Amino acid sequence: MLTNPLPAEARIPFFSNDQEMPTLAPMLEQATPAVVHISVEGSREVRQRLPEAFRYFFGPRGPNEYREERPFKGLGSGVVIDADKGYIVTNNHVIQDAKDIEVRLKDGRTFTAKKLGADPESDIALLQIEAKKLVQLPLADSDKIRVGDFAIAIGNPFGLEQTVTSGIISALGRGGLGIEGFEDFIQTDAAINSGNSGGALVNLRGELIGINTAILGPNGGNIGIGFAIPSNMMKNLVDQIVEHGEIRRGSLGIRGQDVTADLTEAMNLSVSRGAFINEVLADSAADKAGLKSGDVIISMNGNRINSFLELRAKVATLGAGREAKLGILRDGKERTVTVKLQELASGQVAANQIHPMLEGAELSNADKGGVKIDSVANNSPAAQIGLLTDDVILGVNRQRVANLAELRKALENRNGIAALNIQRGNTTLYVLIR
Repeated sequence: MLTNPLPAEARIPFFSNDQEMPTLAPMLEQATPAVVHISVEGSREVRQRLPEAFRYFFGPRGPNEYREERPFKGLGSGVVIDADKGYIVTNNHVIQDAKDIEVRLKDGRTFTAKKLGADPESDIALLQIEAKKLVQLPLADSDKIRVGDFAIAIGNPFGLEQTVTSGIISALGRGGLGIEGFEDFIQTDAAINSGNSGGALVNLRGELIGINTAILGPNGGNIGIGFAIPSNMMKNLVDQIVEHGEIRRGSLGIRGQDVTADLTEAMNLSVSRGAFINEVLADSAADKAGLKSGDVIISMNGNRINSFLELRAKVATLGAGREAKLGILRDGKERTVTVKLQELASGQVAANQIHPMLEGAELSNADKGGVKIDSVANNSPAAQIGLLTDDVILGVNRQRVANLAELRKALENRNGIAALNIQRGNTTLYVLIR
C-alpha cells in the first residue's frame, strides 16, 4: 500500500484551485465536429486458385483460378475541409469499390456521400454531402511543421467514434515505404489504428496538418509509428479533382538518384542530401527551364528536398501546369530555377502499386505490347533486382502480359517467387522477384 509521507497541509499542489489547468479541450471542442465517421458497403472481385485436381481434369490449358464477387463492409474517418460545399477528404482505400458511402457527423446526423474523385496512388479521395451547419478544419501550411511539434490525431479507430490521441511529429518526408505510389509522409507517434484512416492530424491550434493514412504495426495495432499525408499535398490533389475532375500529375522530366556519401565525394558536392540529376529528358519541363545533368535539386518552393523520391512525390502531386521554384546546386553555387511542370504521360504508374519489389520504377503500356519501364531510381528495389530503363516486361511465369492491367493481375496475391520475362534490346532474360 502506497502512502504519502507528508501531511495534507504540507503538500504543495502543482496548480492552485483557482488556476486553470492546461488542457486541449477547448481546441478539440472546436475541431472534433469536423471529423466524421464513414461507413461503406460494396462488392469486390475475389480470385482464388483452383485445386490441382480440378486443373488436372481440364488439362494444362484449363483455368487455374476462379473469380467471384463478394460483398464487403468497411469503416473509416474523414475530414470536412469546406463546410459551404460539403467537401470531405478521406483515404481512397476507405471508399474504394464502395457502392454506398454513409457519413455520420459528431452531432449524430447521417448523410449519403457522393464521390467526386479519388487518387489511388496518393490515397486521397474527395466526397461531398448536402448538409447545413457543417464545421470545417482550417488548413495549416504543412511545409512549416517541424520534427518535435505536437500533433493530435482525431478519428474512429475500430469504430470508436471521436477518439483523440496525442504525440509529436517524429519525422518528415518519409518515402520509399511501398505504401503508396507517391509518398511524402508525416510520421507521428500519436496513436493511429485501424479505422483512423482518413482522419485528421492537427496541430495545437486545431489546424489540419495531415490526413492519417497508414501505420507500421502487427494486426492493425499501433506501435508508435503512423503516417499522414501532408495537408499541402492533399490540397493540391483536391484542387485538381475540383478543377478537372481527375488528377493531372506534374512531370519534371528528369532521371536521377539520392545524394549519397559516395556521390558527394565523387562529385565534390557541398551538400549531403538532395536529388541528383543523372539525365534531363529532351523537350521536358526541366529541359525548357535549363536544368542540366549533374545539377542537385536541394529545395522546391523554398522547402528542403532530401531525396529523389521526395522530389518526385512533390512534383507529381503539385500538378501539371503549375510553376515550381527549384533551388539547385551547380558547380558549387546555389541558384534558383523556375519550371512549369508538364503532365505525366497518360497511363504511367508507379510500379510499387503493382509489386513492392518494383518500387522505384515507373511503368507504362508499351507500344507493341507488354509493359515498358520508363525510369528506374538508383538504389531503389527495382534497380537492385536488375531492372533498367527501357526494359519491356513481356510476361510473368511464362504467362504473357499485354499491358499494365494484365501485369497487375498476374502479380496480384501471388506468393513465392515470380519470374518476369524481360526484353532488353535484342535479348530476352528473366528477373526474379519474391
